[in-house]
Amino acid sequence: MNKPGILVIDDEAQMRKLLEITLQTNGYAVTTAGTAKEGLIMASNHPPDLVLLDLGLPDKSGHEVLKALRQWYTNPVIILSVQKDEEDIVMALDNGANDYLSKPFRTGELLARMRSALRTALAEDSISLIGGTDLEIDLTARTVKKNKELLKLTLTEYSLLALLARNEGKVLTHQYLLRAIWGPGFISQSQYLRVFIAQLRKKIEIDPNRPEYILTESGVGYRFVVK
Repeated sequence: MNKPGILVIDDEAQMRKLLEITLQTNGYAVTTAGTAKEGLIMASNHPPDLVLLDLGLPDKSGHEVLKALRQWYTNPVIILSVQKDEEDIVMALDNGANDYLSKPFRTGELLARMRSALRTALAEDSISLIGGTDLEIDLTARTVKKNKELLKLTLTEYSLLALLARNEGKVLTHQYLLRAIWGPGFISQSQYLRVFIAQLRKKIEIDPNRPEYILTESGVGYRFVVK
């Protein structure tokens, strides 16, 4: 089983090291960033399962980072900050933070809050979507089967299919999909999307040229439908 990926964005080197050691010891895969710019790039290139975000960054406030993340990033974000002002806490939660811990904090409490946030996120993926009799997407096990046979999908292919399936029946725009899967720096790279949609259709559709699951909404985006 893959370890949950955690991205720590904090300008204090000692805090980054402490969190890295603590979280790795408790079964997490950890990456760290010391600036807002670095953190946003790392989140875009390799979206983690959870972000630990400090509000006091040297190049941009954590509130700005949170707003930028929430334009596309849907996994949990927990704020870690020495700022204890109620206004800061409310602002962070209003901007999309899942939780808030003031420094200094107890390690046990941080781990408990992380587990809670990750469980909540997993619960949203806890159902299996069945597409007719030939396609099964299990969002908990992260598997896709066609005619009961397990399909081999790349990480990007699976992420794209899972996002479409979670939003079954809804039209997802090209820009939304590009931002969610590849990050905000790729919203104009529509060729990425065309290539991966074509690859998915070859794997899941009976006839890729006449798709029944991933439908094109001309000029807008794509829609996943259950037969």
